[in-house]
Amino acid sequence: MSEDRIEVDRHIVAPPDEIFAVLTDPQGHVAIDGSGMLMSADGRRVATAGDSFVVHMDREALGDLPMGLYDVDVTILTLEPDREISWTVVGTVRPPIGHVYGYRLEPEGDGTRVTSFYDWSDIREDWRDKGVFPVVRPESLSATLGILARTVARGYPLATAR
Repeated sequence: MSEDRIEVDRHIVAPPDEIFAVLTDPQGHVAIDGSGMLMSADGRRVATAGDSFVVHMDREALGDLPMGLYDVDVTILTLEPDREISWTVVGTVRPPIGHVYGYRLEPEGDGTRVTSFYDWSDIREDWRDKGVFPVVRPESLSATLGILARTVARGYPLATAR
């Protein structure tokens, strides 16, 4: 971890392809969200950098800003099947702030080491000066990994639909 990046990891007893199937599905993002902000999503499974989908958000879950319901466009920055996915979001703020979320997957023993990261090192200076980052705390990323582990263990419905 650094001043402008959070990383948390967890061993999940599942192969990388099953985990990656959740992470490339817009509904998967909603299903595993530990922050409580993601309400629903529209769009197709992502397959390459540049793909995007819409997430319907509720910032009230964080209790920090009275933003209510709003939408963000999620744009995939990196996508290496069964290894890494990262994205940025464009919401109500224009131009975009510049923060990035993602996951790295590494085969490990009977499963996969999954690292969730949140990076705001390239955010615009006007946002850096506001002192509101990080918006999402390490505990939310850890909770998301726990929900991901449970979701995959229970048999995520689209895991084989890649």
